[in-house]
Amino acid sequence: MNDYILSVLLGVVEGLTEFLPVSSTAHLRLTEALLHVNLADPYWKMYTVVIQLGAILALLLLFLTRVVDLMRTFPKGERGNHNKWNHPISLIAIAFVVTAIPAFLLHKLVDKHLESLTIIAWALLLGGILMWIVDIWSTANDPRTRSIEDITVPQAIWVGFCQIFSAVFPGTSRSMSTITGGQIVGMTRQTALEFSFLLSIPIMVTSTGYELLRTLHPKAGEFGDNAMPLVMSTHRWIVLFIGLFVSFLVALGVVDWFLNWVRSHGFGVFAAYRIILGIALLIWGKHIH
Repeated sequence: MNDYILSVLLGVVEGLTEFLPVSSTAHLRLTEALLHVNLADPYWKMYTVVIQLGAILALLLLFLTRVVDLMRTFPKGERGNHNKWNHPISLIAIAFVVTAIPAFLLHKLVDKHLESLTIIAWALLLGGILMWIVDIWSTANDPRTRSIEDITVPQAIWVGFCQIFSAVFPGTSRSMSTITGGQIVGMTRQTALEFSFLLSIPIMVTSTGYELLRTLHPKAGEFGDNAMPLVMSTHRWIVLFIGLFVSFLVALGVVDWFLNWVRSHGFGVFAAYRIILGIALLIWGKHIH
């Protein structure tokens, strides 16, 4: 298949799935397998991670006003009852650190799991079951944390810890981990979703930047590894930017739709989809190369 057409398809998949709790990594990996993309090629490994930057730019654009408001109210907060340690920006930073350090140390394990459709299938299946159970339980127990202004330091640490699983096991989903983790500790759907989106900005910018760095400059990324740097031709840059641009455009529409859907319907349909896809991959995944 033509690389440009392939990049458009992968960009659509990334934009559609990045912020839904269904795992963009799983869908990109499955699409690449179906289209016979060689994941042993360092370029396509890098592409799969870096293409997420297009979606995160869409999220940053949509949440720009919210981010500016949070920065404007630092450190006292909108209600004047916060400090530099428990302001929402500080909580996002705390959750980021809790996630980023283990994910950085375990990135080689992440690379290994990225190629395993079996691990992705189990992550989709088990994550879907957990998300469904937690969403039903959370709704029935009338969660008390109804705004990100109400989130506490322990809650932020817990959400950051939950996101480690999505960093290590492709198919878990950053969105699913943070939303479900937030609901477990008493956040409403809307609060957990907003905190998840805001937390994804520094996480994804850092992970995509690091992936690009260690691919183009292995010694900087791997601390002395003798791997040869990836040579980026004009063609490769164009293919990458096509994927970034398409994922940006698609994600713009998906995020707004997702926010409206969750307010009225919850996460049940996404949990069911994960379970069905996980089972299908366990049954037929071995036939996909």
